[in-house]
Amino acid sequence: MRGFKNFLFRGDIIVVAVGLVVALAFSALITAFTSDIINPIIQAFTGGKVGLGFQIRNGNPKTVVDFGAFISAIIYFVIFMAVVYFLIVVPYKMVQARRGQVVFGDPAPVKTCPACLSTDLPAAASKCKYCGTDQPVTA
Repeated sequence: MRGFKNFLFRGDIIVVAVGLVVALAFSALITAFTSDIINPIIQAFTGGKVGLGFQIRNGNPKTVVDFGAFISAIIYFVIFMAVVYFLIVVPYKMVQARRGQVVFGDPAPVKTCPACLSTDLPAAASKCKYCGTDQPVTA
């Protein structure tokens, strides 16, 4: 039981839990924004109840191809990802940078072996890990 307690109270788990709660709260806010503001604007341009789309079979509301709902979902996704990035990822990166850890950083530089053409060799490698040939020194 002590191991489970230590796992739950690790710093990373707490950060993830807080991030999830914040993300869910912003999700509800952005859903309200898209459904109460964006969707009425899209429907105002179409003038009908169908929205920005068309109906495949008359009289059957389940056959509506609604591009307005798809546009609204795209707007929702972009806003949600921007909120998550700027309110969770950027502060987390700054906190981890103060601790001396790099998170969400650029990948390590790699080079291609001229003999076997493997593309995942570290830039500082002196031999290919696949074919064993000497690698040219990169500056």
